[in-house]
Amino acid sequence: MKILDELNDEQKQALLAIDGAVLVTAGAGTGKTRLLTHRIAYLIEELKINPYNILAITFTNKAANEMKTRVQALVDGGDRVWISTFHSMCVKILRKDIDRLGESYDRYFTIYSDTDSEKLLKQILKEYGIEDDYKDFAYHISNCKNKNMTISQYENEYANVRNIDEIIKVFREYQSNLEKNNALDFDDLLSKTYELFVKCPDILDFYSRRFIYVLVDEFQDTNKIQYDLTKMLSSFYNNLFVVGDEDQSIYSWRGADFTNIFNISKDYPNAQVFKLQQNYRCTKDILNSANTLIKNNDERFDKKLWTNKESDEKVAYKKYYDEQEEAEGVAGTIYRLVSLGKYNYSDIAILVRLNALTMQFEEKLLSYNIPYKIYGGFKFFERTEIKNILSYLRIFINPKDEVSLLRIINFPKRGVGDSAITALKEIASDNDVSMLEVILDIEKYTNSKVLINKLKDFGDIYKELLQEYGNLSLYDFAASVIEKYKIKDVYKEKNDEDVDKLMNIDQLTNSISGFVKNNPEATLLDYLESVTLQSDIDTMDNSNNVTVATVHSVKGLEFKVVFVVGMEDGIFPLSRCKDNNRDLQEERRLAYVAFTRAGEKLYISSCQTRFVYGKRNYEKVSQFVEEANLDQEYDGLRNKMGGQYGYDGKSEYMNKYSYSDSAGYNTKTNVSAYIPKPQSINYVTDYSQVKNNIDISKYKEGQIVGHPKFGVGTIISINDGGKTADIDFGSLGKKTLMLEIAPLKIIKK
Repeated sequence: MKILDELNDEQKQALLAIDGAVLVTAGAGTGKTRLLTHRIAYLIEELKINPYNILAITFTNKAANEMKTRVQALVDGGDRVWISTFHSMCVKILRKDIDRLGESYDRYFTIYSDTDSEKLLKQILKEYGIEDDYKDFAYHISNCKNKNMTISQYENEYANVRNIDEIIKVFREYQSNLEKNNALDFDDLLSKTYELFVKCPDILDFYSRRFIYVLVDEFQDTNKIQYDLTKMLSSFYNNLFVVGDEDQSIYSWRGADFTNIFNISKDYPNAQVFKLQQNYRCTKDILNSANTLIKNNDERFDKKLWTNKESDEKVAYKKYYDEQEEAEGVAGTIYRLVSLGKYNYSDIAILVRLNALTMQFEEKLLSYNIPYKIYGGFKFFERTEIKNILSYLRIFINPKDEVSLLRIINFPKRGVGDSAITALKEIASDNDVSMLEVILDIEKYTNSKVLINKLKDFGDIYKELLQEYGNLSLYDFAASVIEKYKIKDVYKEKNDEDVDKLMNIDQLTNSISGFVKNNPEATLLDYLESVTLQSDIDTMDNSNNVTVATVHSVKGLEFKVVFVVGMEDGIFPLSRCKDNNRDLQEERRLAYVAFTRAGEKLYISSCQTRFVYGKRNYEKVSQFVEEANLDQEYDGLRNKMGGQYGYDGKSEYMNKYSYSDSAGYNTKTNVSAYIPKPQSINYVTDYSQVKNNIDISKYKEGQIVGHPKFGVGTIISINDGGKTADIDFGSLGKKTLMLEIAPLKIIKK
């Protein structure tokens, strides 16, 4: 049987456990996606289950799309299986029946992103005269929903929390505003679906009878309400198949509870449990380091991954002097690996614990013209110019959405300040209509010439566009909104920032065009829903770029070469986690996830000093380095590794200030502050195999050179025996570049 032939014995046993509850603990790289897709294909092809009666849930759109593609390739009818994220599934259910809740919601509700929710929450705090940080209120609102509690239950449960009365007051007002705006935040998508199932048993009965088999991926990432929804959806047949790995649970900060894996056996006493332990991704040395690290956690199933993937490569650990040297070493190694033809840029990832660490790597990659993309930071659809356009589009779908309206009521500037907005709100409240309705008939609702002059043009353009809405394609309508509201005119200064914003707007319209091409029947509502539910990982493409990302943002991905940087106590693990065993175990799981993203090469690095949190600190090596049995410096592995990791470790400075004890303390001098960086660092010089090697002797002080990213600059000095140069790029400042790999062109000798 072809479906079974492609599986190993562990996977076959789990797949053939057809009826009842099944828990599969699947370690990193053990083929869980293959197991899930082949199980679905087996149900359809061998057991003749109607695809309509199968539900598969995962956590990212990227994973869901991959699963859809694989299932469709395996079996006819695979396109009819409902494969979705939790949030997308709930949106689909709510679009159909949210009006059954008896509240003022309708199927055209807006989904607020985190920034939209933040804006609304800050607005409420301002109205109440509360100066506390909004984040504390946001945490409790989200925590209540993720724990699947009512506001009253939460108030009782957390009665001892400081300012709980104030928190609950703001919470109730926040929910009232959401309902008024016909809007749901991300957490509401789950909680309102649960509420719908409870209030309308017939709806739950429909879905639980429809889905004979329910499969859930990444079960360790479920929170309380997701766990409850899973049980409800599988309640009629009890054929629940969950796959997860408690060693990869890294989202407790957003409510995930990996103990849900253990709860399966409690809630389903007859549940069958299987382990997947054969890893297909990592080499033996990488896997040994990951296993050695994670065994220090005690809240886990007893398992040890193994692999047949042989390699002479060792996991490389390097302790650098500072973050500049670390970035230089990583960039140099990437250049060498790609130049020798061993890897593409897209095979490589630089992983950080904190977003703040990416800047040095961005600068070095830029210096050497190495293409890269950043993930886990500021998302494209969260950029101001993009949010503004999306807000314009939203109010054509949901006229009640006042958060979106207020965002663009004075963009482009039309003189609508706080006093005008206050007057507009009062008129709307007095007449029990939405603010947009007032604007569209402003002369009916007020005699104020000032207010009429400020708002009438906005309303007239809206009505004109509303007439076009049903007659234009999605792409043409969006372009018309941008044109008629003169959005591009805001960026007419044509400085670098304005040019970037205009390019982003063009990229947005291109994304709309691509969406329409892939979804010919899609509506504006469909498009807005797709971008709102998009996670950072969903934007990753197949372009040839180095990935620079937080560890959280690459969960579920794999690369041939991985650099895990900044492995220092206080950074990885975070300092706030050191005194809390549960938090420390999650940090260790995060490091485990980072290690197991690597298939062939894994480079770990730390710094002796780092400028972080506003000051230069002396750094101690992360305890995870020692726990993973990586407490030898990379220099000691040099002969085995062939000198691949950027620096040869033999500089005069390194010899003078040796760091010999395994904890990383300086044993020759009492250094606690910043030590001036030495001028003689020996960069890697083993480029004999690199084609078209650059003759660095041609560079001289005083030369004018060109760089594709930095423009024109002057060589100030040649350093390190001719290997590096300090170059003044004018307004961009001085850059220190390795002449052997920097893409420089001599303009004037």
